[in-house]
Amino acid sequence: MELYFLGTGAGMPARHRNVTSIVLNLLPERGSIWFFDCGEGTQHQILRSPVKLSKSEKLFVTHLHGDHIFGLPGLLSSRSYQGGDTPFTIYGPKGIKAYVDMSLQLSQVHLDYELAIREIPSEGGVVFEDESFRVEAAPLDHRIECFGYRIIEKDLPGKLQQEKLHELGITAGPLYGRLKQGQTVKLEDGRELHGSDFVGPSIKGRTVTILGDTKPCGNSALLAEGADVLVHEATFGAEREDLAGAYDHSTTEQAARTAAEGGVGTLIMTHISSRYQGEGAERLLEEARAIHPDSWLAEDFYSHAVPRRQS
Repeated sequence: MELYFLGTGAGMPARHRNVTSIVLNLLPERGSIWFFDCGEGTQHQILRSPVKLSKSEKLFVTHLHGDHIFGLPGLLSSRSYQGGDTPFTIYGPKGIKAYVDMSLQLSQVHLDYELAIREIPSEGGVVFEDESFRVEAAPLDHRIECFGYRIIEKDLPGKLQQEKLHELGITAGPLYGRLKQGQTVKLEDGRELHGSDFVGPSIKGRTVTILGDTKPCGNSALLAEGADVLVHEATFGAEREDLAGAYDHSTTEQAARTAAEGGVGTLIMTHISSRYQGEGAERLLEEARAIHPDSWLAEDFYSHAVPRRQS
């Protein structure tokens, strides 16, 4: 599981930062990638990255400000041209369906795949779940309706303890698969083997929280609690806390406090104002690390592998 940042700027594209788009790479886990937001120019960023649009499966929109959605119609169209023929689902606030439908209708785009659009209730909730992942959404505190997402990888089965089976003279084969599934197996000699006796403890799943634009609020803390990685906007430095509050954004220190108080493993800050470059950007990182040492400042094309923390 890996996070890849296609755009990390706030408001409008800048030379050193494009606007928001994040990819959660699940290729080893399920053979697909998920997008979070799709600002203007995301297609161009993909061309300079290892991201394969044809492998995309879902796109989660935090809110309908232009720097988070203006790249969406083009991305949907290009997905067809690049061999994407599997179903694709968009999740987002009320209004995302009208925006996408009208964009595709007026431009007369034909998609070679099934497109589904799920609008999230204002109170949030579980927006997706299968045997491997659950995605929860909760409203944040921004100028318009905005959501944060908590992506939870379900615990994995423990490893089959093959050495114990070898000691019993049982070699690899279909029997191993049945035992790993926890089944009870009867051997030809009459012995019964219980899968639970040969499978180690379950492997704890990882949690990634990706927040949209927000000032500090209760739901950002709830979504972040215990996450292995928290992606939090940090539009302004600590000296601009008044400006951050006026525009419903967060500072570096506010993001770091959310991470520290929530027991987060790694904080990655994004949605950075173009005023912070060079030494200014370094200062943002120093401010956050003074509160939460494992903090990072995302840049375009920055990637971060999501580790499994020891329980």
